[in-house]
Amino acid sequence: MTSNSTIAAIATTPGQGAIAIVKMSGALSLPILRALTHREHFTPRLATLVSIHDLQGDLLDTCLALYFKAPHSYTGEEVVEIQCHGGIVVTRLILQACLAQGAYLAQAGEFSKRAFLNGRLDFSQVEALARLIEAKSEKSVKMMAKQLKGALRDFVQSTRTALLELLASSEVLIDYAEEDLPLNLSGTMQAKLQATLDQLQSTLEISKSQSTRLEGYKLCIVGKPNVGKSSFLNALLLEERALVSPIAGTTRDTIEEIISLYGSCLRIIDTAGIRHASDAIESLGIAKSLKSMQESDIILALFDLSAPLDSQDQHILELLGAQQDKIIGVILNKDDCPQELDTQALLNALPPSLPPLKLNTKQPCLPLLKDLLKPLFEEDNPNESVILASLTQQQALEQTTMHLTSATHTLASLELELFSYHLKDALESLGQITQPYQVEELLNTLFSSFCLGK
Repeated sequence: MTSNSTIAAIATTPGQGAIAIVKMSGALSLPILRALTHREHFTPRLATLVSIHDLQGDLLDTCLALYFKAPHSYTGEEVVEIQCHGGIVVTRLILQACLAQGAYLAQAGEFSKRAFLNGRLDFSQVEALARLIEAKSEKSVKMMAKQLKGALRDFVQSTRTALLELLASSEVLIDYAEEDLPLNLSGTMQAKLQATLDQLQSTLEISKSQSTRLEGYKLCIVGKPNVGKSSFLNALLLEERALVSPIAGTTRDTIEEIISLYGSCLRIIDTAGIRHASDAIESLGIAKSLKSMQESDIILALFDLSAPLDSQDQHILELLGAQQDKIIGVILNKDDCPQELDTQALLNALPPSLPPLKLNTKQPCLPLLKDLLKPLFEEDNPNESVILASLTQQQALEQTTMHLTSATHTLASLELELFSYHLKDALESLGQITQPYQVEELLNTLFSSFCLGK
């Protein structure tokens, strides 16, 4: 198979719905469709009811066919979509009929690869497409949809244009110093450079703080044995998800559930009670509890209002005090019982990030949790900003800001050759997010911005 070959694949999960799609891309797409349907004419972008036949002429299915004429298609090539009835066997038979007519089975991601090679998608849009497919939260879907539409591409392009203008100005100062140039050109350049650098640093900071949370938060429920962690999980979910017993140490492993909260995904982890273990299996469960604490964004620590603080509670407080950069909440459980816990002493020992919450697990607890976490989720509003969701993109922007910081120093000392050198490095780093920097871009900017060589 060559890069010019026609490829075909099933574009939907076979057998998972009433409709399935078989997709082809390449020069043979339309001829193959004609051969399968015994029909010559297809109007681009018009759904046509057709009968699909195999190589022997046997009828396979009655389908809708769509033809996308190059270059106005997802891949930029001739593309055909056959929308057949869902089902594993019929879908595979139609795919086999396409392959028998000369198409090749597409490799994973090959349609998107061709879209990229044909200029229909850039790096940022390919990344957004992959993350959109895998998205588990409403916020992630909305952000990746914007980037697939070109929001990140446009942001990078506007930054690229600003840097190219600066680079063109620098080259003019170097090579045409005796020409009539605008007054205070270097001062104007310094202001533009600083404004661009500030914008990129702000975007990088927002991206680092928000990108890991686009898929939501991980919340860990911790506490000593028999404090009510599993009952709290069950009250949140309104079902008996975790085994509840008056015997301390019943939970030996972590239990995870996912709920949707304010358009975000919240992964709730119920952990084994933390204490000095009495056997090897319980020790493994407690080790997993400690690991879950370290990996979580939010830790909810449960304490029993009906009992005074004991050594096990003190151990929990010590563990929580050692957690860095975690959002910590205190749940005061069993508020339907006479209070024996010195809550003020508890809060003095561990000032929580969230207001303490009194409750009992005989009531629905999800509304209480939603109110507790609402300010936290309201702070996360990535839809107003461009966010670089992948580590690769963030590293590319970090390198860009590093080169621009160096450029500010060389511009201040009027070392213009070094200034241009750092700007070119910044452009190359920036290009890793969307598309590589080309020297021709500088030439176009240079000759469109200045009238030189009179």
